[in-house]
Amino acid sequence: MGEPIIQLRHLTKRFGSGDGQVRALEDISIDIRAGEIFGVIGLSGAGKSTLVRCINLLERPTSGEVVVDGRDMLRLSSKELREARKSIGMIFQGFNLLMQRTALDNVCFPLELAGTPRREAAGRARELLELVDLAGRADAYPAQLSGGQKQRVAIARTLAASPRVLLCDEATSALDPKTTRDILRLIQDINRRMGITVVVITHEMKVIEEICSRVAILDRGRLAETGAVEEVFASPKSEAGRRLVYPDGVPAEVLSTAADQARVVRVAFNGGTSYQPLIASLAIDCGVKANILGADTRNIDGRAFGTMLLGLPEDGAEKALAYIRSQKDITVEEAADCHG
Repeated sequence: MGEPIIQLRHLTKRFGSGDGQVRALEDISIDIRAGEIFGVIGLSGAGKSTLVRCINLLERPTSGEVVVDGRDMLRLSSKELREARKSIGMIFQGFNLLMQRTALDNVCFPLELAGTPRREAAGRARELLELVDLAGRADAYPAQLSGGQKQRVAIARTLAASPRVLLCDEATSALDPKTTRDILRLIQDINRRMGITVVVITHEMKVIEEICSRVAILDRGRLAETGAVEEVFASPKSEAGRRLVYPDGVPAEVLSTAADQARVVRVAFNGGTSYQPLIASLAIDCGVKANILGADTRNIDGRAFGTMLLGLPEDGAEKALAYIRSQKDITVEEAADCHG
């Protein structure tokens, strides 16, 4: 990855004043590298959308610095800011298409605003519709398109200005799972083929897992942690990270029912090439019969990540724990220490 293309320094954003003041962002510092797909995740109210809108100054920060592609956005004149925004594309959950215009005309719109001749704009728009796999729908109106097709038109329209940065604010939240995967693959393909830096704002872990290389976790307006996706998912260091990676925690009923007869442990798979047949191995190699109380596993770039809750019999628990700890790319901790 290249040098940082987006630098946020001590970013703070407050709404209102006095007792009613809301601190939407508090002292956020993040570097986003040129050419990467960077994820920002948090629960509702974490400040995600405010953060992304501060990058292109749709929201003006209360304090701090926003540097995009070498330009200090807060020091630009109105004219300079309009020019700078041309290199920062944005797609939204609601598509924001012009309903009285065809797909082709929607993509042409930013080119027309830039003064591009009609024939040239139409030619470029057709190329972009082909890029997003909608060449055959150029004459369709938004009402005739599915949600996924509308988002593809919105992406093509954004690409018309040849941006260097693409901001995606909950861009797949209104789509079904299959369509979401298709749109994420498209965004990934655009990133690879065109070298556009992508910032993905989402509340869904699966979106981050699917396409992001690094992630920042926001919690009530503050930066809880940031790092490579596989590192954060394997071993979240913040309470907010743990809530997102292990949303269900350890069920209280599991702890209570197993308390007098077994040890409950959480096993984490930290990036091996495949999931080990751990339960069978415990039974064969250690003579320990473990109960699976819950599991949440995932695959990121062909590497295994996830967690499994195991109930271990008291008489074989220490032997089983020693065996698990000896395995590569697997960590284990007592469940009583890791539920939130």
